[in-house]
Amino acid sequence: MQSNEGEARLGVLGSGAGTNFVAIAEACAAGRIPARVALVLSDVPDAGILERARERGIPAQYLPPGPFRTKLDEAAERAYVAALQQAGVQFVVLAGFMRVLKSTFLEAYQGRIVNIHPSLLPSFPGLAAWRQAWEHGVKVTGCTVHFVDAGVDSGPIIGQQAVPVLDEDTPETLLQRIHQAEYELYPRCIAALVRGELVVQGRRVLWRRSGQGL
Repeated sequence: MQSNEGEARLGVLGSGAGTNFVAIAEACAAGRIPARVALVLSDVPDAGILERARERGIPAQYLPPGPFRTKLDEAAERAYVAALQQAGVQFVVLAGFMRVLKSTFLEAYQGRIVNIHPSLLPSFPGLAAWRQAWEHGVKVTGCTVHFVDAGVDSGPIIGQQAVPVLDEDTPETLLQRIHQAEYELYPRCIAALVRGELVVQGRRVLWRRSGQGL
């Protein structure tokens, strides 16, 4: 259980197993991210991320997403934002959250919502990006941390990490190695965000400290 009340508070949204959440929570506990996870929310009632949060003593809650398949409806967005604000969340981290955020979310947490995507954006946005890369026969793919805007995987890029596509790879083995890169990249980028080290200039994100860009 993270206990330092003076640290920044993260809210994590996820729809799946929560492996990136675990990497983030462990980085917080180890002091690599100067923050604590204050709340985990999911649009899937039995999502693994909820159980992984509860195992760590972190408040975790399912909130109904509404009738749409790829986004939260307006009432759901208001409920998610209200829950995050009630928990004192300052930064919102998407960790496998399978819905696009719209105006209510983006206005409430402008410039403070980040996501990780399993490709080197702008290549292969959308679903199953690792499979898209494998099927296209690229020799290098990877993962991207970016700010969230109203589009699909289209916000300004914070950091990227390359992963080679091996001749013997299957989509599944490629995804496993991309995940390992994500567990390294995402905590570093979140730490920079929390520390105020990121400067957005149009589509470009600059890191204040020399040598820290990714």
